Amino acid sequence: MLDARKNDGRFGPSPWTLNTDPGHWSPLLNANGDPILDPTPWVGDVEPFLIQSSSKFRTAPPLELESAAYAEEFNDVKSLGRATGSTRTDDQTYFAKWWQSAPTLSWNEVARQLIARNDLDAAESARLLALQNLSGADAAINCWNDKYYYDFWRPWNAIPRADDDLNAATTAEAGWTALITAPYPEHPSGHNCLDGAHVAVLRMFFVDVIEDGFQITSASALLAATESRVRTFDTFSEPLAELLDARIWAGLHFHHADVQGQLLGVNVANYGTANYLQPVGH
Repeated sequence: MLDARKNDGRFGPSPWTLNTDPGHWSPLLNANGDPILDPTPWVGDVEPFLIQSSSKFRTAPPLELESAAYAEEFNDVKSLGRATGSTRTDDQTYFAKWWQSAPTLSWNEVARQLIARNDLDAAESARLLALQNLSGADAAINCWNDKYYYDFWRPWNAIPRADDDLNAATTAEAGWTALITAPYPEHPSGHNCLDGAHVAVLRMFFVDVIEDGFQITSASALLAATESRVRTFDTFSEPLAELLDARIWAGLHFHHADVQGQLLGVNVANYGTANYLQPVGH
């Protein structure tokens, strides 16, 4: 396995170059004035495990800057996603911070719970975990390929520069900052790409509604000691729906990027389960 993955694109060069035109991402700066760059920009050029290319399931492009749909999403995140003075509720702020946890950890935790509860044997468990994590890996690869292909700006790029987007329904606000930030382009949502892939496989094995529910433990460093890390869900639909909004409440994404991220993940998982690790015997 290690031999097969040699020279697979890991740790390669960054595909990103700065473009200052409206609609393009630019990094935030640290206290020294240096750009805060993606520590893993090469992910989108890694050879996938299941899909034939890292752009097989290219997402629909970001919304046109001049469109009414873009203005609506812009104004939603401008109001909800800001660090201070937000229209978020306390619960929405908590959910935004709670989901700032690695989705691969979350969904493998859920898989282990359901494996034990349903008495899956070693072969069934291995197949579930292989499909889930290979699909998640390929979703991340395709997602990062899309991110640098579109190079779309984050809300904290877009809102201070709204005068440049040629959209009369958006208004610039200098100094607007998000509740949570990330060091790579916006479209599509990386978290949702992974959530879509992992959950698609879990649904195939266990359906959507889970008797007695399942728990997820957040590893978010943003939660206060008094805030609960463990939450219980009854269906897979609940966290997926919440995630579409949570990334907006965080100020990280426009809604379109969240929707496209989940769709990409589902497409990768569906392809993987249709073409690899097919069930045999009974």
